[in-house]
Amino acid sequence: MLNKKRVIIALVISMMLFAFSGCAAETKTYVMEGKFTVVGSGGYPPFNFFKDNQVVGFDVDTGRAIADRLGLELNYETSAWDGLVEGLKAGRYDGILGSMAITESRKEQVNFTIPYYYSGAQLVVRKDSGITDPSEMNGKTIAVATGTNFVQDAEALGADVSLYDDDNGTLMELINGRVDGVITDRLVAVKAMAEMNGGEDLMLSGELLRLESMGIAVNKDNTKLLEELNTILEEMHADGTLSEISREWHNGEDITVK
Repeated sequence: MLNKKRVIIALVISMMLFAFSGCAAETKTYVMEGKFTVVGSGGYPPFNFFKDNQVVGFDVDTGRAIADRLGLELNYETSAWDGLVEGLKAGRYDGILGSMAITESRKEQVNFTIPYYYSGAQLVVRKDSGITDPSEMNGKTIAVATGTNFVQDAEALGADVSLYDDDNGTLMELINGRVDGVITDRLVAVKAMAEMNGGEDLMLSGELLRLESMGIAVNKDNTKLLEELNTILEEMHADGTLSEISREWHNGEDITVK
């Protein structure tokens, strides 16, 4: 009889532990209490960049709108692009909200939300270069930001690749004539041409090299947060919030739809 009671007690305890572990797996966690902490490079205008010592841009406003719906305060941090994924995996951020393209190789390390906007890789050259098409870049030097997919784009064109921390560096090198071209996001290039000192000397060369879908990266073990972010992004697509933020930062253009 005593052994039977012990078996029953053990079964009850096991069931309670199983239920508790299931609940724990469904609990979303944040690296800072009361805050939604995300990260971008801080050198990628008009998406995330510094203005008057504050980081601003399309990504930042998108993050703030998401944080509001989570009932949290946005904490937008910046770090070198090539260390963002490792920083996320180390638990320093809740997510990467920094115009990161959804790729199969990245999905091996992190999970991605549904896309919150779409854009593409664009070759930028100097107007006086005589280059009118990406096919003319074989053997020339293209500057790209370290850790981006643009490295592969430049290599596919047969160009020599010169790496920089961010696109502030790549575009300044092009303006100063130290490289033959830059591959970056089309919208980053358009903003640089309109606002950077010397940007009027640049032009887009050819069509988009490829289209990209941008998502928010989260840790693979934070599945509850991923689900909630997907729900919020679906709502923001449906109610026009993302479109409104896009038009504010991209001269009336809605980049949240293909």
